Amino acid sequence: MGYILLFENKHLKQFIHMNFDLDTIHQAAIDIARKGGDHTLAYFNGELEVERKSDDSPVTIADRETEEVMRTAIAEQFPEHGIIGEEYGQTNPESDIQWILDPIDGTKSFINGVPLYTTLIGVVAEGEPIVGIINAPVLNDFCEAAKGKGARLNGEACQVRSCFKLSEESLMSTDVYSHEEFGFGDAFNDLLEQARFHRTWGDAYGHMLVATGRADLMFDPELSIWDAAPMGTILREAGGVFSDTDGNESIETGNGFSCSRELLPEVLEYF
Repeated sequence: MGYILLFENKHLKQFIHMNFDLDTIHQAAIDIARKGGDHTLAYFNGELEVERKSDDSPVTIADRETEEVMRTAIAEQFPEHGIIGEEYGQTNPESDIQWILDPIDGTKSFINGVPLYTTLIGVVAEGEPIVGIINAPVLNDFCEAAKGKGARLNGEACQVRSCFKLSEESLMSTDVYSHEEFGFGDAFNDLLEQARFHRTWGDAYGHMLVATGRADLMFDPELSIWDAAPMGTILREAGGVFSDTDGNESIETGNGFSCSRELLPEVLEYF
């Protein structure tokens, strides 16, 4: 699946007070996500050479340059911190604090001139998500959250909307075909039948729609760690939940959905 298991022994650890300034990291993440998102705009709707990675997913110079820009900014401010990125792997793996980067989440949208792609940052401390950023630079939608500080969309507090029944929910997905490939075809089709309506406003943008009260359920059957990293903080701080299909509120297990806590038990029944 391509995701990296960050903290194999995290359930054996006792969380201890670490010497870091959450406000400083949070503000730096905001600034770096904006810088990365701005860099993507130089290539958006331009002519791009598209390469294929080993998993056949597309990549462009915009993906690589943007991650380099973000990595450089992190290393200048926090040289002791670790970094995991989709394009350039992991540095400082021994660090208790890891920055997890996806320079362009939704590369297929990006290369086709669709503005629903995003730039993502998640920061974790000893395996616990503490900061999450979703930046949709073309749309000027910027969602961010830090542990214990709530979530915001463009500087204004945001939260998931209450939804108690699947028959009342709006369901987001990245596509309608991959669920079968990863063993969730029946569950997804049942969710489709129950949903009030369905749209493929997907990738991280779909999760942001849930966190900001504009959709009720977003499901991804396959997620790498850089796809999921911001969701653990953002959905929690927005009053919702980011969970895998077994009910684990984790960014590491390879799939995930976002919804309200009221809706969670009914959704899990389908898996």
